[in-house]
Amino acid sequence: MRSGPYAVGDKVLVVDSKDRRYLLTLREGGEFHTHAGVIPHASFVGQAEGTTLRATSGARYLTLRPTLSDFVLSMPRGAQVIYPKDLGPLLMLADIHAGGRVLEAGVGSGALSMAMLQAGASVTGYEIRADFSATALKNVHAFLGPDVDYRISERDVYEGIDETDLHSVVLDLPEPWQVVKHAEVALHPGGIFVSYLPTIGQVAQLREALEASPFGLATTVEVLQRSWHVKGQSVRPDHRMVAHTGFLTSARLLVPAAEPGA
Repeated sequence: MRSGPYAVGDKVLVVDSKDRRYLLTLREGGEFHTHAGVIPHASFVGQAEGTTLRATSGARYLTLRPTLSDFVLSMPRGAQVIYPKDLGPLLMLADIHAGGRVLEAGVGSGALSMAMLQAGASVTGYEIRADFSATALKNVHAFLGPDVDYRISERDVYEGIDETDLHSVVLDLPEPWQVVKHAEVALHPGGIFVSYLPTIGQVAQLREALEASPFGLATTVEVLQRSWHVKGQSVRPDHRMVAHTGFLTSARLLVPAAEPGA
């Protein structure tokens, strides 16, 4: 992410007094319009991150560079995105790190791709829909730039995986149990299989397939996010929370034990 004063071409997160958030890209001659007035894009250029600007009505707007979480929730979507509350745990479950080679299948709008790339991984995506591939590439390059180690093949992972010696296989698709046999060949020993699924019935079928495979140490978790109201002496859980979005299942590829006498 860039640092320093805002410049033309930068993405800026604008936050109003009611914590409503707007994502914009600074352009020559551009203007930021809301019900409370206008701020020319030229007013942003040269300002430091964290600056507050006033619209023509006098309304105040805080300006910041967007985080990945901000961008994921505001970016163009071809498919439903994996939400930020699940992206962090997915990175940990899949052990995403700099230089790690990852196969992602079902790239959707690119939210998970961006999280893994920002962590330094080399990501190959499989996606059967050309429109989803185009959206994901556009979103990734818009936020991270064109030089990330990212490529997408328009192909069906259910039919196989060409890559070998992978560190992780990460799936966001409806029938991941069909990929287990391909992941066995594509991952190096100890490699990690991770799947994101919306229903527990799908999870049960995946866990059956993993149980019958060389994968072990399988776990399934669900991440619930509850914010708190903290204002003076009024401290309590918020009435609303981000509850179920999906189940995260992970497993490790093990080397079969040698037979006695072998």
